Amino acid sequence: MSQPAALCPSCGAPIVFHWSSSVQTTCPHCKSILIRTDVNIERVGVVSDLPPDSSPIQIGTSGVFENRAFTVAGRIIYDYDEGSWNEWHVMMNPAGSGAGSAWLSDAQSQYAVTFAFGADPLPALAAVHLGDRFTWNKTEFAATAITQARYRGVEGELPFEYWDKLGATFVDLRSTTGDFATLDYSDTAPVLYVGKAVEFDALRLKNLRAFEGWS
Repeated sequence: MSQPAALCPSCGAPIVFHWSSSVQTTCPHCKSILIRTDVNIERVGVVSDLPPDSSPIQIGTSGVFENRAFTVAGRIIYDYDEGSWNEWHVMMNPAGSGAGSAWLSDAQSQYAVTFAFGADPLPALAAVHLGDRFTWNKTEFAATAITQARYRGVEGELPFEYWDKLGATFVDLRSTTGDFATLDYSDTAPVLYVGKAVEFDALRLKNLRAFEGWS
């Protein structure tokens, strides 16, 4: 973990990066988007008002995935035809045991935990159609959804710069045994994430956000 002393270049509030691998964070006071460089912290933008959120997950929520504890460090928010969804950036513990971070997808009460997976070559978006099959990590996946999404904002700490996006396309894929994968076409080169679809209760989440209508 890392906690360098710094001040927000916009409002002067103290800024703490809790995770050494984090590159970006948001100022909790003025909503500035801040990028950490080798010598200082640079303001690159500001977060607009985030959409209403019906998820009980929040920054600081902790849980367990496949016997590894994790803590929610940040999130990216997207809009799509059915509303909005969160991609929660989670830090795995212990960090030295396999992948150090993962993504917890939280869309309309459906959840999946995925890790970046190196695979080459990945198909171009125009070459992917619903029902197409691909094999990664010795598992066969079928494309089940192609989603056109709109970037809405960020919160907390992320492992890369992500603040000036407009639209993004994602292809979700599933196996017959609960494996889950996503092809992320939000940048020039596609990125593959592979993991598992999970039930909410199986994540054993703590420090959830309390709000009316959630139990």
